[in-house]
Amino acid sequence: MRYMDFSSWQGAMTTLIGLAVFTLLGVGIRMLMMQTIQQRRERMNRQINERLKTLIAAYRTLGGSFTGRLTVDPTHLRDLRDRPQPDDLAPDDALASTDRSRRIRDAVEGALADILLLGTEEHCRLAGQAAADLAAGRPIHTAELVVSLRGFIRSALDLDPMPGDVVIPAQGPTRTQGGAGRGKGDGGGGGNKGGNGGADSGGGMGMGIGMGSGFGARDGGHVS
Repeated sequence: MRYMDFSSWQGAMTTLIGLAVFTLLGVGIRMLMMQTIQQRRERMNRQINERLKTLIAAYRTLGGSFTGRLTVDPTHLRDLRDRPQPDDLAPDDALASTDRSRRIRDAVEGALADILLLGTEEHCRLAGQAAADLAAGRPIHTAELVVSLRGFIRSALDLDPMPGDVVIPAQGPTRTQGGAGRGKGDGGGGGNKGGNGGADSGGGMGMGIGMGSGFGARDGGHVS
């Protein structure tokens, strides 16, 4: 108050201008700090969301099965060709079985790599041991790593822990489905349809264009 002068209108004007400048500087500094804190918080939230999304995907890959074979076969394709197949197993069935095992192993390797990148210390220890076993050609179980991932994800999402009276069987990697047979069936069907002539093709194209125009007219206000 000692620097405020209201004895004359010049002194009062100078005092008011000084107060306004001081107030604007304070408000500007506060808004800059709040914006910086908000941007940092948003960046951290994005990082947490991406980490959880990746770990949830890894959990589904490593623990998507409760029945059947719950181990991961580390055998590579070059070794599968030299492996003798049972006599009672058809060649197509043997090829499908080995291809399915290979795809499961590839998916598990990708999930382990994601866990080594974004997992906790316990996750990295378990994933590193599993990766070392795969590299050494030893079959691995993923149940322990799946349990650790499930506990971490539920805790990160503020969910209650699993009840103690819930009995969960051992979990194994998700069994992938092949699409070779379906692709062959679709290709054959396309060939038969192509033999019907150009009239059917033209009619189908005209119908597709008409349906696309109808959907565009209905949803035109919502397309970004």
